[in-house]
Amino acid sequence: MEHTRDYPLFGGAFSATLPPGAIDISDLRPVPDNQEVFCHRVTDQSLILELLELQAHVGGEAAARYHFEDVGGVQEATAVQVEDVQPIPLENLALRGCCEEAWVLSGKQQVAKENQQVAKDVTLHQALLRLPQYQTDLLLTFNQPPPDNRSSLGPDNLSLLPWSLGDFEQLVTSLTLHDPNIFGPQ
Repeated sequence: MEHTRDYPLFGGAFSATLPPGAIDISDLRPVPDNQEVFCHRVTDQSLILELLELQAHVGGEAAARYHFEDVGGVQEATAVQVEDVQPIPLENLALRGCCEEAWVLSGKQQVAKENQQVAKDVTLHQALLRLPQYQTDLLLTFNQPPPDNRSSLGPDNLSLLPWSLGDFEQLVTSLTLHDPNIFGPQ
């Protein structure tokens, strides 16, 4: 059984605990500099960490909804539905020293995968960590598409379970800033 591991992010400026079976997508294809993207080795689940410009015009729960709807627009979702938005207690975060506000949102978006015509309901869980002193919104997204009929659960993959909300929570709470210079001169 593969264990979770601390993983350097954004060139070592951050680190976080990744769940078992996480594959760094940047080893397979180009990823924008403001993103870190990981996929599950067996399922279609993915984790995306994004450093975004602070959206100071929205605050609180509205900021979490703003980013969720923005992701839906980028992915050309045909439907976007927020199911729940809750504050994250700052004392639970490794980033509590520089995070002024944190939210977790759960919802669904109807999205067609590349080269597919049919849109499927994808469950998204997003954590928004607001770092106004760095003019940054840090958005973490856990994509849970519906299970695929063509199972990849061969003998080598039976011990690798799908990621859970607990895995996502561990990623969010363990995210640590090591080098604030990533944000440029302050």
